[in-house]
Amino acid sequence: MTKKNLTTGLVIILSLFLSGCAVNFYKANPRDKTKISELSSEVKRLEALKAEETARMEEAMRDLEKKLKQEIADKQVSLKMAENGLVITFVAEVLFDSGKADLRNEAHSALGKVADVIKERVGDRDVGVEGHTDNVPITHSGWKSNWELSTTRATSVLHYLVNNCGLKPERLSAIGYGEYRPVASNDTEEGRQKNRRVEIVILPKTTERLKAELAEEEARESEGVK
Repeated sequence: MTKKNLTTGLVIILSLFLSGCAVNFYKANPRDKTKISELSSEVKRLEALKAEETARMEEAMRDLEKKLKQEIADKQVSLKMAENGLVITFVAEVLFDSGKADLRNEAHSALGKVADVIKERVGDRDVGVEGHTDNVPITHSGWKSNWELSTTRATSVLHYLVNNCGLKPERLSAIGYGEYRPVASNDTEEGRQKNRRVEIVILPKTTERLKAELAEEEARESEGVK
């Protein structure tokens, strides 16, 4: 027998042996087979929830594009779907006077539109409000640094969304990054203007949260059967 024929024969024998083991395994372990089937079903349901979550976020973005059409055209607001969620970016000058953290009256309309979409489409998602500045040191206005200014601005937006627009306070958070997360060069006025911004980030449900919701749903179904 040649070496090639011997190798081929061994492969065939090994394949038959493994196939037999697999058959015997399932015959001997019906509970394991059931468990595998249950896990497969759970994975499919989880994937369906993820797809539903993606669709919900995309719907929210389309609604925002419609409601903020004028603001987007005027380059006061921009939208993007990023890794961390749906990001709504406001140019700081639209919301605040220079060096200030009190919302301008003109900002209320656009923030109200954002809040309406959040409540209608993604009301139970977490929302982060992020403040950003350029790298120009503060020499007046009473702020210790750009960190304080960016954080206070983010908090001002958060308070307006909760107190005036009815968003759930337990779903919101605010943070200030100061000058340390620029999106453009600070060497030009145009770049510095882009860096002075407030971002409202709508966070999609995490896999862990979807799993927890799926477990709760299965528990309710189980209770219903009983």
